[in-house]
Amino acid sequence: MNLANLTTEQRNPKTQHLDTMSIHEFATVMNQEDQTVAVSVSKALPAIEQAIAAITKCFKQGGRLFYIGAGTSGRLGILDASECGPTFGSSPEQVQGLMAGGTGTFAHAQEDAEDHPEFGRADLKAHHLTDQDAVVGIAASGRTPYVIGGLDYADQIGATAISLACNKQALISEHAQIAIEVPVGPEVLTGSTRLKAGTAQKMVLNMLSTGAMVGIGKVYQNLMVAVQPTNEKLVDRSQRIIQEATGCDAATAAKAFEQSGRQVKVAIVMLLIGVSKDAAVTQLERTQGFVSKAIGSD
Repeated sequence: MNLANLTTEQRNPKTQHLDTMSIHEFATVMNQEDQTVAVSVSKALPAIEQAIAAITKCFKQGGRLFYIGAGTSGRLGILDASECGPTFGSSPEQVQGLMAGGTGTFAHAQEDAEDHPEFGRADLKAHHLTDQDAVVGIAASGRTPYVIGGLDYADQIGATAISLACNKQALISEHAQIAIEVPVGPEVLTGSTRLKAGTAQKMVLNMLSTGAMVGIGKVYQNLMVAVQPTNEKLVDRSQRIIQEATGCDAATAAKAFEQSGRQVKVAIVMLLIGVSKDAAVTQLERTQGFVSKAIGSD
């Protein structure tokens, strides 16, 4: 599809006088436009659910998740990948973000890097992509050559290829096994897909990574039990999570936290079924890390 025909490139009739609007008018119309994004995402839920299931399956067989994109799309993939470690205790290798032109373009744009499909293929090949991995190709336009090259390579070697676009009948959808399309319509600022399209992409990526992590036991109830206590704030959060999960007081939570080797999951199991650290670790290993199964509530 020609770039000029994409809805993300069209002029928004509600903002054609953007340059003469008052700040109040601008903020109001932008907020109104942003409110349409969640509705657009909701219409893509069937495909999003398929993608979550596929990524979860990859994780369970030891595979990895790669986000690939250019510009804002690439930056959002890197952002989501970088947040998985501290939130879910995942390794840096389990979820990775790749961007056209390399990570140096995160802060300094290199727009022409996205025009080469062979670059997407090369980046995934350099990370030794296997048939156990999943690749999510992100492109607001739905036609980025870098992303298409990566998706084609993923499909070629038997990896799971998932696309995320913000236009209908996107070209990248034809190169994916699971195609997520979230058409958000014209942007407030014509063609600036860091706006509604970027918001839509962030919402979908939130669901993909969080849903898959829930699916492999990184969450108990709605608590981040795999959080890594790498600073004072996260130590405090870890202890509060233990309190919430077990109903114990702060002193008991702090003690169990230290006795568990600062492993939130282990501390919770220790307290809920009254076992030692070693027994709790064994129980969690037996249940593939699911706290609910380890304590016998599932």
